[in-house]
Amino acid sequence: MAATSNPVHRGTVLPVDAARWAMWTFVIVNVVIVEALFVSAGSGKNGVLTVAKFFGLHAALLMLFQLLLVARLPWLDRRIGMDRLTVWHRWVGFSLLWTVLTHATLVVLGYATLDDASMGKTFVALSGVVASLLGMWAAGFILVIAVLSTRSLRRRLRYEVWHGLHLLLYVALGLAFVHQLEETTTFTSSAFAEAYWWILWLFSFGALLTGRIAVPLWRNAYHRFQVTAVVPESDNVVSVYVTGRHLDKLPARAGQFCIWRFPGHNHWWLANPFSLSAAPDGRGLRLTAKAVGSTSAGLRNVPVGSRAFVEGPYGAFTSLHRTRPGALLIAGGVGITPVRAMLEEQGSGDVVVLYRVRSEADAVLLDEVRRLIAVRGGRLHLLTGRTAEGAPPFGPDNLHRLVPDVIERDVYVCGPPAMTADALAGLRALRVPARQVHAEKFGLA
Repeated sequence: MAATSNPVHRGTVLPVDAARWAMWTFVIVNVVIVEALFVSAGSGKNGVLTVAKFFGLHAALLMLFQLLLVARLPWLDRRIGMDRLTVWHRWVGFSLLWTVLTHATLVVLGYATLDDASMGKTFVALSGVVASLLGMWAAGFILVIAVLSTRSLRRRLRYEVWHGLHLLLYVALGLAFVHQLEETTTFTSSAFAEAYWWILWLFSFGALLTGRIAVPLWRNAYHRFQVTAVVPESDNVVSVYVTGRHLDKLPARAGQFCIWRFPGHNHWWLANPFSLSAAPDGRGLRLTAKAVGSTSAGLRNVPVGSRAFVEGPYGAFTSLHRTRPGALLIAGGVGITPVRAMLEEQGSGDVVVLYRVRSEADAVLLDEVRRLIAVRGGRLHLLTGRTAEGAPPFGPDNLHRLVPDVIERDVYVCGPPAMTADALAGLRALRVPARQVHAEKFGLA
């Protein structure tokens, strides 16, 4: 394989830290600008409406930040990871909800005070104003999305249903944009304010359209991905081999994942994130998946020669973040796939793999892992059995016994959520520095 690893970062700013600082700098700079615009625009018709305008300006800023978090910008995604960006998107979303509701409530209260009318009567009157009505619709959509995103309801909805309803967020953002255009006191209070808001909205929407639509469409038209082989690895695991044109120009790395669609085999909205189970070599890609749902279970029936639609690659689970020469790779079940790909990367330093499965028969790609470990001169520990049958496999004592120098290594963890949590807890107990621990939840956002 032609894949190469990044040099080890020693005493330098890590890529993830650089990305976080860049994001915080972006946020702080824009908050300062919005605060300055608020002060320079002067007060509203009364004190309540002045505070309402304050919350409205910050709601607009939160909306724009939401767009950037889900735009799948490669520079951020490869350094921070889609899973962390999605968590931030969730928390910013709930912050946006309360900011919008506070803004709307204060607007109604402010005009009710101004007109000496009830809030109900004022609400009805405001709904007859186009700018206000658009804002009400935007707030309503945001409220619906927030309610559906609560964990209790989210778990009851199929992903496709939830994702379709979640697209209402973009409708809400469009309505909010027009609402702000109509509210000239905030959008056109000065030439600088008008230029600032236009640039920020265009940049945010442009980033979203580029990352979510333009880049995937262009890459698929350019590379023309095609299924070349479908190989069962076990009764419930299958590998799909995909080739295409100019794959040496696809910026894929071992450890990353793509979002895969197979037109003609499944509906276009049925997609799954699967890790690359082989290091990209410029000639082909491979995914290996366990049948846990209708989409993944049907992969063994994908016709050879059919087209594939590939989004990505995504993810920060790569050697870009290496800080130490040695590495410990911890995998559970089908989580071995990105680990197996990372073993193919050329690089110096020794490697230890802890592979957690119920039994050796459940160990996907075990022969390939053993071969790669032998080539690298590393060590493989196959951890079998049930957790309740002995000492916790990722407890601090067991980790230290298996890998005495674990504190001197970079550690990559990939597996089911419970296993990942246990491994991370064991590493924290051993006081492995956080900058040396890398884990990522592969999923859609």
